[in-house]
Amino acid sequence: MAGGYVPTAPGGDKGYPGNLTLYVTFTCVVAAMGGLIFGYDIGISGGVTAMDPFLKKFFPSVYRKQSADTSTNQYCKFDSQTLTMFTSSLYLAALLSSLVASTVTRKLGRKLSMLFGGILFCAGALINGFAQAVWMLIVGRILLGFGIGFANQSVPLYLSEMAPYKYRGSLNIGFQLSITIGILVANVLNYFFNKLDGNLGWRLSLGGAVVPALIITVGSLILPETPNSMIERGQTDEARTKLRRIRGVDNVDAEFNDLVHASEESRKIEHPWRNLLQKKYRPQLTMAILIPFFQQLTGINVIMFYAPVLFKTIGFGGDASLMSAVITGSVNVLATCVSIYGVDKWGRRFPFP
Repeated sequence: MAGGYVPTAPGGDKGYPGNLTLYVTFTCVVAAMGGLIFGYDIGISGGVTAMDPFLKKFFPSVYRKQSADTSTNQYCKFDSQTLTMFTSSLYLAALLSSLVASTVTRKLGRKLSMLFGGILFCAGALINGFAQAVWMLIVGRILLGFGIGFANQSVPLYLSEMAPYKYRGSLNIGFQLSITIGILVANVLNYFFNKLDGNLGWRLSLGGAVVPALIITVGSLILPETPNSMIERGQTDEARTKLRRIRGVDNVDAEFNDLVHASEESRKIEHPWRNLLQKKYRPQLTMAILIPFFQQLTGINVIMFYAPVLFKTIGFGGDASLMSAVITGSVNVLATCVSIYGVDKWGRRFPFP
């Protein structure tokens, strides 16, 4: 699953003054909705590839193998390079766009990066919903990937910078919660849309991605920019005023000064990527690489993405496989809620086991 950087206080282990105001709660909830676009795509794609009308229209060879011989190895039935391109093109696009999104997020602000992500995802959803050929599906998936790359880069960072220090862990996990909710909603929609006749079901499933895309697009227009981003772009006076508002206290000098100091220090670094390879940073670099690496090795993304297909290949019927994916998504949401409750109370390592 996608995640974000959850920084500690810039000046060390400090507890900066700040309240969980209605203003900052609203902004964090709206921003966290950016996770819906990623979660929705994870949940919707596997369900759509398990729908017979979708396979019949775009991947007839897969549909024929699936219908012709029930004794054939289930893997062989779904062994299609074109189908693989449909599912994987999004992730290649997301990887490439994340490289550009990092610069956009830093130089132009978190809001603009979220706006780009929402617009690109919306365009991809519309193309997929009205697709008439495989190439339209691929183009739509690439645009979806670009949108996810921008959103995954900017939303966790936005949440970390807006949240008060003592609530930062919980509010940052709001992004992951939105991902799991998006997966669950997609699984539920797949279950009901699969009952519709003809091509309407898969079109509604794919086109339904417009809804979370519009949420993050509109949200990025009304959300305030973060003080960190303002400082990075030289708007220090506006940043201090904004910091007072989002913290709900007048005395924000300690945090503000640390943010300014951190920004000034970061500008002095000429070769940030080279510095990461220095010996003193190797423990942090090792953890930053190995933690997500081993998370991926658990296979959770494969299970969440291909859940309907996996359940179908082990003998579940069409409706049963989709309902099983709904159950898996529900457990995912509940587990994330437990993490939100415990991450600030018991520490960051608590959710690992």
